[in-house]
Amino acid sequence: MTAKDKLIVALDVKTKREATELVDRLKDVVGMFKVGSQLFTTVGPQLVKEIIAAGNNVFLDLKFHDIPHQVAGSATAAAELGVKLFTLHASGGSDMMKSAVDAVAESATRNGTVRSKILAVSVLTSIDATTLEQIGFNESPAAAVERLVRLAESSGVDGCVSSPQETAAIRTHTSNSFLIVNPGIRPVSGDEGDQKRVATPATALKAGADYLVVGRPITSAADPVAATIAIIEEMQTLERTTTTNV
Repeated sequence: MTAKDKLIVALDVKTKREATELVDRLKDVVGMFKVGSQLFTTVGPQLVKEIIAAGNNVFLDLKFHDIPHQVAGSATAAAELGVKLFTLHASGGSDMMKSAVDAVAESATRNGTVRSKILAVSVLTSIDATTLEQIGFNESPAAAVERLVRLAESSGVDGCVSSPQETAAIRTHTSNSFLIVNPGIRPVSGDEGDQKRVATPATALKAGADYLVVGRPITSAADPVAATIAIIEEMQTLERTTTTNV
């Protein structure tokens, strides 16, 4: 994939108008758009359908976490919207994840469509060791991520969402085809915001990420197109360095 293909812009905005304007401006310079819970709750699935109908890829980030039957139904609904990627929580357990995997495979076979890829959320990038302790996990974020990612892969999930700080370790104990998506990406000059485990684009790619999710550094920029191009340039810096060193 090119740097453009690896970049996902998070449409973490409040209205359909804002989202549509961003898609129109950025559709030629990024590979995918993320629709999260705020926008989906406000606008609903119709926006996802419209973005896809216009020829764009969508990452639906709703982080399903419920009993297996409910998650299987939600996974089927997400897949039948035509999204390329969608998320569930690995902490929901193996039975829940397997139910989603089976439901999506059955839907793709029944409808003759390309199967959506399922990503397991391990530990949110806003969570640090203190927060883990607060919710009863007596382990480091890195240890929790490794445990949950192993569980996700053994359950048949296609990949995971994790902090860039855990990407290199994940690569050592998962298959080459296991996708790694990194949120918490900030350009060299960017502010961390409420993310606690972040990295620059080049650092995340070097560690082994397949996709990078960038939100506010692009969507809040005075010129979102220029901000996107600058981030892609950071991503391509790694590619040029790698080529030079070969």
